[in-house]
Amino acid sequence: QVRLVESGGGSVQAGGSLTLSCAASGSIIRINTMAWYRQAPGKERELVASIINGITTNYADSVKGRFTISRDSAKNTVYLQMNSLKLEDTAVYYCNTPYSSYPWGQGTQVTVSS
Repeated sequence: QVRLVESGGGSVQAGGSLTLSCAASGSIIRINTMAWYRQAPGKERELVASIINGITTNYADSVKGRFTISRDSAKNTVYLQMNSLKLEDTAVYYCNTPYSSYPWGQGTQVTVSS
């Protein structure tokens, strides 16, 4: 059974930065292929960043140039560095594979204020 635990969220002013962490435990086969998602109130969950085979990264247009996904295979942890945060980045952030392979964790709340 795979368990994903997100952390690092919080409240920040617009223009600020946060780094999210996702610790994976259990039978993780490919920690090198993971993704970050977010879900804002009243909206569907959207994929914002992914890392494939630990090398190729992809980003949603809305976060490109501001967010960076990375992973530490030794720690089975995936990170999301978020810079230049905007009000519209407010959401609950989750990690999973790009195929939503594992049970969803509880997420971590990010709130950006003006």
